[in-house]
Amino acid sequence: MKRTFLISMATVFALAACSTEGTYSRADGTIAKIYRIGAGQQSKIQYNMLDSVNALRQAAGKGPVVLNSQLNAAAATHSRDMSVQNRPWHFGSDGSSPIDRVARTGYSGLMLGEAISETYETELETLAAWMEEPGTRDVILESRAQNMGFAWVQEAGGKIWWTLLMGG
Repeated sequence: MKRTFLISMATVFALAACSTEGTYSRADGTIAKIYRIGAGQQSKIQYNMLDSVNALRQAAGKGPVVLNSQLNAAAATHSRDMSVQNRPWHFGSDGSSPIDRVARTGYSGLMLGEAISETYETELETLAAWMEEPGTRDVILESRAQNMGFAWVQEAGGKIWWTLLMGG
């Protein structure tokens, strides 16, 4: 009887250690840890993305881009709006297009494209996924691009809404 109790308790503790809090299921069925963005990491993440985008652009024979505060603002607005709507799409809850949102910030250049994502993954994993899709790869490698905006919103549960904008 004592042995059965000890085995039962060991099983309970083992199962408790396998809690899925802080994890999510990928499309392929594997379990992965949720990427948590800490306070004060905004610049680090934006510059990681900028450096990675520029490395990809250089490898493709394209010129570098720089972060633009107006495009960052438009990206942040859209990330928040996607979170509120709970759906990743290119139109705002007010019917605005990416072109509309960029114009509202006063950006004087041409809005060239937008990449969006709803995920629990890092910015670099998201960039890798965007590069696998022809449409978003074309946005990132757009020849006329000179400016980039990049922002996100992370929900309490860990879901991240990423938005990347390219302008020229």
